[in-house]
Amino acid sequence: MLAVIGLGNVGSEYDGTRHNIGFRVVDELAGADAVFERRVDYLCHGVRITGRKVLLVKPTTYMNLSGDAVRRVAREHKLAPDQMLVLSDDIHLPLGRLRIRKSGSDGGQKGLASIIETTGTNQFPRLRLGVGAPPDHSDWADYVLRPFDDDERELARDMVARARDCVRQWVHGGIGRAMERHNRSPNEEPKKG
Repeated sequence: MLAVIGLGNVGSEYDGTRHNIGFRVVDELAGADAVFERRVDYLCHGVRITGRKVLLVKPTTYMNLSGDAVRRVAREHKLAPDQMLVLSDDIHLPLGRLRIRKSGSDGGQKGLASIIETTGTNQFPRLRLGVGAPPDHSDWADYVLRPFDDDERELARDMVARARDCVRQWVHGGIGRAMERHNRSPNEEPKKG
């Protein structure tokens, strides 16, 4: 089994915000009729992607304590770090840009920082979804908790669809194949092979 963990904050006031883009991808993978099971520290829903069993996860600990949920998921489902793909927003990437890596730093993202601190490792794959930087270097914390502007929504929807495809590629072909195909700007042609 694999797990796909979308980071975000629970509550309707956070729906559609930049910080909840990981939740949006998980919801897209689950489908409109999915019913998530409530567990301690997270919601989950099992699916099959390209024939493999995948647990879709949305932590209920809020972003800054995401590590508690990830540690619990790993323990309860006996998953190694490389069997869990974490989806998070990234203000350092332009809106619409995806970057998937097999490991790395938190890059200033509090949810990733919590996971690294709580699990004691940075050796887990992560898919960063570019939400752009705040205009005029305004407060980033306020910025990520705002919804996308009207002129950004189409690009955000397209990014969610491409992220869904990237997750499927990771499940089917592994991290290397997903990196080859999806670490590009939105208007670049995917690499062949």
